[in-house]
Amino acid sequence: MQTLSSPPAAAPEAAFDTKITRRRTRPVKVGDVTIGGSAPVVVQSMINEDTLDVEAAVAAIQRLHEQGCEIVRVTVPSMAHARALADIRTRLLQDYQPVPLVADVHHNGMKIALEVAKHVDKVRINPGLYVFEKPTSDRTEYTPEEFAKIGTKIRETLEPLVISLRDQGKAMRIGVNHGSLAERMLFTYGDTPEGMVESALEFIRICESLEFYNLVISLKASRVPVMLAAYRLMVHRMDELGMDYPLHLGVTEAGDGDYGRIKSTAGIATLLAAGIGDTIRVSLTEAPEKEIPVCYSILQALGLRKTMVEYVACPSCGRTLFNLEDVLHKVRSATSHLTGLDIAVMGCIVNGPGEMADADYGYVGKQAGAIALYRGREEIKRVPEAQGVEELINLIKADGRWVDP
Repeated sequence: MQTLSSPPAAAPEAAFDTKITRRRTRPVKVGDVTIGGSAPVVVQSMINEDTLDVEAAVAAIQRLHEQGCEIVRVTVPSMAHARALADIRTRLLQDYQPVPLVADVHHNGMKIALEVAKHVDKVRINPGLYVFEKPTSDRTEYTPEEFAKIGTKIRETLEPLVISLRDQGKAMRIGVNHGSLAERMLFTYGDTPEGMVESALEFIRICESLEFYNLVISLKASRVPVMLAAYRLMVHRMDELGMDYPLHLGVTEAGDGDYGRIKSTAGIATLLAAGIGDTIRVSLTEAPEKEIPVCYSILQALGLRKTMVEYVACPSCGRTLFNLEDVLHKVRSATSHLTGLDIAVMGCIVNGPGEMADADYGYVGKQAGAIALYRGREEIKRVPEAQGVEELINLIKADGRWVDP
């Protein structure tokens, strides 16, 4: 017997919105860059150079910044490294320009953090390592009293740093890593996203009790499903608690090459598409400068930032009337500096005008040996294929949208 069901309820209009609506977060200043609020998603990376080598560190920071990295992180494993940041900052001001700097502080890092807080704009701490407790092999549980005792020690150790950053108007990133959760969190919550979130919340509450709110939160993991679950749970818990801290997104230890890029994109873009995330870092086992184009490509693909020309190109097929790959390369070489434009290169007329409807300009193979040039949906002229790129440039110039490279 056939049963009838009620028609599905209409989906909310927002479900069909083609524009990503970002989660509302508080703005946090890092030097002259704002993370969160209404600011664009911020791109950052980290130098590989030893911070003690001031000249090499300054050069690396400058390279990254010139590539488009808006915040640069350095590691400070010792007091000497922390003091070197003073020289690095001075050299940047003298020889280049101010660059927002973040210092990474790890094992038992209170003294190092207090020193480096004088010289950088943000300090990143890892809750699992900031007060490092050596694991004991014979432990079977943490009693509530033991858990609370360590919590008290964490507060005592964190408080001077919080007060220093608060009074200087600087920021802190509470950066939880799945691979370095504190032992008591592992015993209490397991090796889970819940343990990551509770680790972050413990530090957030200490900061809030001291009236310090310039916080950025991250919950990174090397496995994408864990990373996604941790950030989603963090958002859920913050919503419950009335917190609005911006989130730093990343897949840690993503590797290199295509897979490292795909893995990072799978995690970062999934969350950004849901409106989650205010700053990103793509962590590749490659030169840090290679991370920046991936970040901007993710943001451009999602329509969150316009930092390059958007090229619309068909994959080519038997209908294609010219060497599409070669022509796309020529068009890109001639126009890639025209940031903000959308340019389509289509192999034939079958899908061309429809698929490139949102482009500013179109280059379409309409008949053998001839190219049709479009402005938006309107065909402007047909030209010999050999003159196609030159005439596209002339069309852009005629519209007053050309700038010299």
